[in-house]
Amino acid sequence: MIGVGKVKQYSNVLDKPLSKGKQEVSLSAFAFLFSELVQYNQTQVDNIAELERRLEDAGYAVGARVLELLCHRDKGNRRETRLLGILSFVHSTVWKVLFGKVADSLEKGTEHEDEYMISEKELLVNRFISIPKDMGTFNCGAFVAGIVRGVLDSAGFPAVVTAHFVPMEGQQRPRTTILIKFAEERSKVRLIYVPGLIACNVYDAQQEHDECVNALQQHGEGW
Repeated sequence: MIGVGKVKQYSNVLDKPLSKGKQEVSLSAFAFLFSELVQYNQTQVDNIAELERRLEDAGYAVGARVLELLCHRDKGNRRETRLLGILSFVHSTVWKVLFGKVADSLEKGTEHEDEYMISEKELLVNRFISIPKDMGTFNCGAFVAGIVRGVLDSAGFPAVVTAHFVPMEGQQRPRTTILIKFAEERSKVRLIYVPGLIACNVYDAQQEHDECVNALQQHGEGW
């Protein structure tokens, strides 16, 4: 005999748990919508730098909401409080939610301290983009850079995030690298919000940076 379980009733729609739902959307639909976003913003600006800034701003709003959703749905309202933790979170969890896979690599910059790079051989937003010669080095990856900045900023890790093309030997198309430059301060105060409580945590940023370097070295050049 097959029993029929009772469906739990919720008095308020806000009490219902956030379901993960369907994890995929139509690639052609996304490509169309993103193309419209780029074309609309292109009509509102006079130069490439301004166009990339507008795309970054659009991505920033997405990143802030992605962090809020993932922390509430998957992490019990807990947020990463360590540099290595937030970098790993963006490289793996956020990337997988947005693009269906972990990013190709996460590396520490070699020229400056507090610089990290997330690289993708074929970033989705650049996959179907053909850039006219008169637009120079325009990079739609600015939208993804904005997403990353939105996640980091909302998590309490302010950074300058930019997208760059990097030529690859033997490849016709360059890879896209998201360059993350954190503040160069050695210590700072972070406010951690918990419902009903605000905790003020002072920590050593240099120690955190050293821990990230050691962890990345243990995993090789990239994750």
